[in-house]
Amino acid sequence: MMKSDDNASIDVESSAESKGKAPLIGNGKEKPNKLKKIMGVVDFVLRLAAIIAALAAAATMGTSDETATFFTQVFRIEASYDDVPTFTFFVIAMSIVAGYLVLSLMFSVITIIRPNFAIARILLFIFDIVVLALATASAAAAAAIVYLAHNGNRNTNWQAICQQFGHFCQKVSGAVVTSFVAVVLLMLLVLFSGFNFILKKK
Repeated sequence: MMKSDDNASIDVESSAESKGKAPLIGNGKEKPNKLKKIMGVVDFVLRLAAIIAALAAAATMGTSDETATFFTQVFRIEASYDDVPTFTFFVIAMSIVAGYLVLSLMFSVITIIRPNFAIARILLFIFDIVVLALATASAAAAAAIVYLAHNGNRNTNWQAICQQFGHFCQKVSGAVVTSFVAVVLLMLLVLFSGFNFILKKK
């Protein structure tokens, strides 16, 4: 009779210990999910900031226009972004980047609500890389033209035009700087997406 009582007490203690350990396992699983949600919120904020930067770059470049007068207002020369194909490509590319980022906000919200939804993260990761390449190409090409506008090129006899079109050069320069801000934010988005995949594996 005493042995049965001892066995019963041992079973009760073991069951109590197992119940006490169960919540610890659950807490261990919840921590990665919380971290993924935090990463999802950061991803959403970065996308909003990148949208603002891309739209500002496209709008600034798209509204760059100035008319200069020469020889006592006899000759008038107009400088506009659509006179340079590179600037036209820049406006189109930045508009595409901004449009994609607006659409990607929906998927970003899904990753916050459902941190383990892998399809949304994979799609964002792939398209973020593509858009990053587009934004980098347009920003770099526009930066080269802006450099020529400011400094010219003696070897090819290209004259600097910013002395005559100061307002125009100021606006296109600001657009290029803003576009590189968007590029940096897109780089951070790609890095965060890669970090999310690492968390998933863990």
